[in-house]
Amino acid sequence: MPLTSNAVYSRRAFLGVCFSTALVASADALAINVKDMSPGDFIWHPEAAPAGPLVVLVSLDEQRVYVYRNGVAIGVSTISSGKPGYETPPGVFTILQKDRDHRSNIYNNAPMPYMQRLTWSGIALHGGAIPGHPASHGCVRLPNAFAQRLFAETKNGDTVVVADARVDPSRIAFPALLAPVAPGAEVSPVDQIAQRGKGDFWDESISPSGPLSIVVSLSEQRFYVLRNGIAIGSSWLHADSGAHFDGALLLVMGAGTVNEPSPFDPTQLRHQWASYTLFGSPPSLSSLENSIKAQPEFIRRVYSLLKPGTTMLITSVPAVRPAPDVPGPGQTERVLESDVD
Repeated sequence: MPLTSNAVYSRRAFLGVCFSTALVASADALAINVKDMSPGDFIWHPEAAPAGPLVVLVSLDEQRVYVYRNGVAIGVSTISSGKPGYETPPGVFTILQKDRDHRSNIYNNAPMPYMQRLTWSGIALHGGAIPGHPASHGCVRLPNAFAQRLFAETKNGDTVVVADARVDPSRIAFPALLAPVAPGAEVSPVDQIAQRGKGDFWDESISPSGPLSIVVSLSEQRFYVLRNGIAIGSSWLHADSGAHFDGALLLVMGAGTVNEPSPFDPTQLRHQWASYTLFGSPPSLSSLENSIKAQPEFIRRVYSLLKPGTTMLITSVPAVRPAPDVPGPGQTERVLESDVD
């Protein structure tokens, strides 16, 4: 199992003093209480971690966005997410497209500077007004100066997590967990996996390139491997009682390695992974690693594809859900502020 003994980064702990402390360690950082920030405020110190995979964590209930690079906090900002009726859906996304001077196609040509698209159906990060409460049509607005700085540091394929502590944890798995769907795709990644049933498969030709993501579903006892949002492999796993918990844990592979054998392939070195608790209270990473077993050949294939920025989501929620449990169209089906043809 591809885990390390890195400390778990608790989102709740990070929202308070821990984040300010991490930034104070960098040159000329400001020691402020993140919760006391006024609308439009932000902190930005990319020099705290000059290189490595970048992860953006959007906290809907706190109306904040937090930026990590190589597991180190480099920025925090106030935001404005979707207002009632246009709520920003929670989930795990990758940046699909960047446009410095984007304008809305459906909202009076409204400017959306430094747009970073998360889904092809309209969810994005972009600069805009920050009134101190949710006010957008579904996108995550950032202060313009912060949006510009973040835009300069990110690249397509970087991970963005949108979380809301008040949401039913089961909702995070559908429909956004396996989003985004590539433009022109006939079925979603969820449907692709469901159509293949529970048999093992591996076919890299389905999606030869793009960001790699791994979903470990403890409830289904399955590995799912996706590249560019398309399922390219799945296999069984066995998780004993030491691995089970109610929640979700996100791992992001860093740039370095550890001088010990990898659980993926004992002939190779172990990669470094940063961890982020999305909800619940997962056991230690060493407990997870020792409690999860999988088919060796499948794991070796996965190892060969790993690169910095690869994400792994370990969740107690089924990765394949037949339908949303609310009536009407799913939230990621709605055309929001950044629809494109």
